[in-house]
Amino acid sequence: MHLKMNVLVIGSGGREHALCWALKKSSDIETLYCAPGNGGIEEVAVCAPLNTEISDEVINFCHKNKIEFVVVGPEVPLVAGLVDDLSAAGIDAFGPRANAAALEGSKGFMKDLCREFDIPTAAYERFTDPKAAKVYLKTQSMPIVIKADGLAAGKGVIIPTTLDEAEATVDDILGGKFGGAGAEIVIEEFMQGEEASFFVLTDGTNILPLATAQDHKPVGDGDTGPNTGGMGAYSPAPVMTEEMIQTTIDTIIKPTVAAMTSRGAPYTGVLYAGLMITQDGPKLIEYNVRFGDPETQVLCARLDSDILPALRATANGTLNEVSISWKDEAALVVVMAAKGYPDAYVKNTQIANLAAANETPNVIVLHAGTKKEGGEILSTGGRVLGVTATGQTVTDAQKNAYAAINKINWPEGFCRSDIGWRAIAREE
Repeated sequence: MHLKMNVLVIGSGGREHALCWALKKSSDIETLYCAPGNGGIEEVAVCAPLNTEISDEVINFCHKNKIEFVVVGPEVPLVAGLVDDLSAAGIDAFGPRANAAALEGSKGFMKDLCREFDIPTAAYERFTDPKAAKVYLKTQSMPIVIKADGLAAGKGVIIPTTLDEAEATVDDILGGKFGGAGAEIVIEEFMQGEEASFFVLTDGTNILPLATAQDHKPVGDGDTGPNTGGMGAYSPAPVMTEEMIQTTIDTIIKPTVAAMTSRGAPYTGVLYAGLMITQDGPKLIEYNVRFGDPETQVLCARLDSDILPALRATANGTLNEVSISWKDEAALVVVMAAKGYPDAYVKNTQIANLAAANETPNVIVLHAGTKKEGGEILSTGGRVLGVTATGQTVTDAQKNAYAAINKINWPEGFCRSDIGWRAIAREE
């Protein structure tokens, strides 16, 4: 007899809604829980109001509800060691331990690893002293990239175009703009090219590449304005040809997995490489130690197999025994954000007509920053919805997504009108 299991997903964003939506289709799951979840996730999982930063609270919940497998979504609990704590309590979990999650938790750690193991990335230096940083800046050409070392919710990367701007940015970050995340900075050369997101599952030895995706970081149309956590994404990414994928695996992914093992911090989970495709080939911009948001939304929309066996095999070292299949269709997600984002934004505004949007053919509206109150959906975050669509081409998927957005009544929200423009230009 086939025994079903209870599974808990940690997180409350669009990525977790996408993962829960995909996991809900698994025939191996008895009850799917999500903590803390959001207003959309409760349609597919039992939401539990846990403080996921307190490991004991999560562990007690797992024991009480007979949860056998935990999927940790966001980077903060991973960097804080939630997987270590779950493992110590005898609970299987998907995601890296704290010593491996440092790949995202410290940009300096990641850059030093690249330098030591000859992994292609931008030239860089690390600084804690503003004077030394400014001396270095005077020797560099503009634009230049300045990053807070620690976790800054996707907003800790600034690209000044003049020396004055660069010096002001150094003062801002080292002066506390991002709190403790900015106690150290990384200054690196500005790379020319096209960005892409590349995801693999790895159990520390074996690697299973996932579908490719590309996201739109800047807030405005034409990729203008400040960077955000991501205003939309599409999959597949045309720039990631079979040859480019293989080069990325050989020169970036495999050396990283081997390097982490050699350092006594074997990496298990999803390894998400932010890449710049340059004239010299792919170079690593940064690693994330969790599924991307909003890329997960398009990956889950294209997924054609049960995701649970692959996540479990990643956690228990048998990744070589599983495979994942993908639909030939393209997928595209448009993020609807609260007006003002990525700066101060309005909360608790009502979003209407979501049911009509969800009935649009080939569309699912995934929730990121929402809550359900008295039967109404209210906004609670900066990035609030991920309107996710599939189609034969990126052009088709884009039409479907914006058709659904036009049905949503949310005056306090906004979105970009050109998600997928690079891929669409290639299709025309």
